[in-house]
Amino acid sequence: MKMSKEQARHRRKVRIRKKVNGTQHKPRLVVFRSNMNIYAQLVDDETGATIVSSSTLSLTRSGTVTKPNREGAASVGKDIAEKAKAKNIEACVFDRNGYLYHGRIKALADGAREGGLKF
Repeated sequence: MKMSKEQARHRRKVRIRKKVNGTQHKPRLVVFRSNMNIYAQLVDDETGATIVSSSTLSLTRSGTVTKPNREGAASVGKDIAEKAKAKNIEACVFDRNGYLYHGRIKALADGAREGGLKF
């Protein structure tokens, strides 16, 4: 029986999480993509705490983003980079959460790099 897309993503996610861990000084940048929005957060895995977060949903409410497309994903990346710099975080490890590095995921990563995060 063929694996569904969600099962394949979960299998990739588990394989990635074996290798990727975040610390307080170099947290993990986690990305979640839904059909309508994209979410990103910096997580310290040692304490299990979210340091900063951003999403197209929160940026839409503030009036910064109008659509949840690649442009919206790039603005989420820039926003999370600004929030990370405010907390004195310059580097992170990227956890694409099993999604392919393409489209909105790549746009978010490029936006975060453009905002000053290093990974």
